[in-house]
Amino acid sequence: MRVGLYPGTFDPVTNGHLDIIGRAVKLVDKLVIGVAINIGKGPLFSLEERVEILERETAHLKKIAEIEVRPFNSLLMHFARDVNAQMIVRGLRAVADFEYEFQMTAMNQQLDREIETVFLMADPRHQAIASRLVKEIASLGGDIGKFVPPGVAQQLLVKVGKA
Repeated sequence: MRVGLYPGTFDPVTNGHLDIIGRAVKLVDKLVIGVAINIGKGPLFSLEERVEILERETAHLKKIAEIEVRPFNSLLMHFARDVNAQMIVRGLRAVADFEYEFQMTAMNQQLDREIETVFLMADPRHQAIASRLVKEIASLGGDIGKFVPPGVAQQLLVKVGKA
């Protein structure tokens, strides 16, 4: 069974994340979506909310591959081993992403050479989307409908007091 791991904070999950997930399930038999606890980033959504949102927004993809949404608070490579992942899936939006991901991949290979990293280029429609920017636009009353699914938009607007 080919198992992939797509890690992230997903605060909130965006159309860009969902595009990568939708393409990643075509490459694996099972995709584990690892939701990083990462309190240091000060997430707007609780861990439970982020897991629930991802489960809801990816339910339709379970026809293609098994999907499991799991929180984690450990070294990524340790988590990858725990879920028996053979590959880590990462999305690339721009050159800045590549530089960061290149360094992370090199370090991860030193930790476990058996786990490959697979990069998927962001769809051009989603290249500018970042959760941080979506939260900022929402908090300032901007239209976030192009960046996140409708259910996520509604939850985010409630969180920032704009609903």
